[in-house]
Amino acid sequence: MLSWNDLLTHWLNLLFAAPIDAVLRLLGIHPADPSAPIDNRLALEILIFAILIAFFTYVRLTLSVEKPGAVQHIAEMVHEFVESQASQVMGHGYTKHLPVLTILLFFILLCNLMGLLPGIVTPTATPAVPLGLAFFTWFYYHWFGVRTQGPIRYMKHFLGPFWWLSWFMFPLEIVSHLARILSLTVRLYANMFASDLITLVFFAGFPFLLPVFGLGVHFLVALIQTYVFMMLAAIYLTEATSHETADI
Repeated sequence: MLSWNDLLTHWLNLLFAAPIDAVLRLLGIHPADPSAPIDNRLALEILIFAILIAFFTYVRLTLSVEKPGAVQHIAEMVHEFVESQASQVMGHGYTKHLPVLTILLFFILLCNLMGLLPGIVTPTATPAVPLGLAFFTWFYYHWFGVRTQGPIRYMKHFLGPFWWLSWFMFPLEIVSHLARILSLTVRLYANMFASDLITLVFFAGFPFLLPVFGLGVHFLVALIQTYVFMMLAAIYLTEATSHETADI
């Protein structure tokens, strides 16, 4: 019997397999099964994307100062939480990044929590999803660093505090920044993969009571890893947009 995730994937492939396959072939990518280029993981990401669009659209259409609804209260609480964390880490100029940080929090949290549903593999427990999020974060903070300070001034961050060490600091900084992609990916992927395994072990070995403990652990890990990823994104943005430059 097919799960709802399998049914969703099948339905999406029926609708979008042909155009997706055409785009992939233009990029030189040949999927193993052209009739089903969308797998269960990608189907869940599309579902979460649709949920977020519906959520924010509903909040915007029902926005009320006098009589805010339950959905608006949730949106406001999340916004206030992200704003408080970003303001502490980033200081001046954090407001322009609140939409991106909020979307990262919502998307990663929903992906992490998908593992609580029966028979569903957590999307972030597969390397491709954390890698995509890490690449987005990496390009975003570099792009804003260049945009804020200009390319020349921004490159001075990679040269270190002393001109006579720039020959050593520049390649070291390049490697360090590239390593952030791996760090963000592995941290999120490894923790959610391990959490899925713990949940599976509890369900297999203790099918009556203790699975509740495994689900609780998964829920806690999902919250922590979402928070860590968002905060690291804020920290990297702070470093990229600060105006301290090398003394050269």
